[in-house]
Amino acid sequence: MEAVLFVGIQGSGKTTFYKERFFETHVRVSRDMLGTRQRQNVLLSACLAAGARFVLDDTNGTRARRAEVIPAAKAGGFRVVGYYFRTTLRDAIRRNKSRPAERVVPAAGVGGTYKRLEPPALSEGFDEIHVVEIPTGGDFVVSDWQSDEPPPKP
Repeated sequence: MEAVLFVGIQGSGKTTFYKERFFETHVRVSRDMLGTRQRQNVLLSACLAAGARFVLDDTNGTRARRAEVIPAAKAGGFRVVGYYFRTTLRDAIRRNKSRPAERVVPAAGVGGTYKRLEPPALSEGFDEIHVVEIPTGGDFVVSDWQSDEPPPKP
């Protein structure tokens, strides 16, 4: 069983990455899709209870938020894998503007998330962490993070 937590600001590529890498194998748990944190938590709880592989496709930007999920997943026997979507604020705002109008997050909201963002660390309980970046005009580049220190923000 695998629990995947995405960590990154809006416009960093999380949902597109899910569609490319996990659509066929993992349930997508997304507040964007479900509308509220309560509905998101209901689906998350169902995945944990059923032992279903899932991706928590949310900003998961703080240690406190991740601490709401990681211990429960570990207690349920899940392997917990983090994907940190490292991007500049400028690139995230640019990508965010290209979303359908109903999904665009105000630039101030993206900036606020960026300011609060705490990159993930293995010490939080992750079994592994990967760093995901999107070079200009390129596809996703994924690298493993081996250090006990969190990856730096760009």
